[in-house]
Amino acid sequence: MKAVISVTGKDNVGIIAGVSTICANYGANILDITQSVLSEYFAMIMLADIDALSIPFSQFVDTLSAWGKERRLEIHTMHEDIFNTMHQI
Repeated sequence: MKAVISVTGKDNVGIIAGVSTICANYGANILDITQSVLSEYFAMIMLADIDALSIPFSQFVDTLSAWGKERRLEIHTMHEDIFNTMHQI
């Protein structure tokens, strides 16, 4: 199974490293990543394989969100099933 992780906020050093570290610490394997900086605004979408997560998915979501809030970033993590359902016509 996969998760879509989106990160937005003011650009600063270490955003990708921080999110990647959380993923690695809990067994989420990053499959793809795209990021952009528009002026001082940072935007990233990451696709991660979550089959080997060592914690419940809801706790993983909360951990990423809390890390983001500490840095004034919005981090949303969505299971691929929900993402796909939301984007069907």
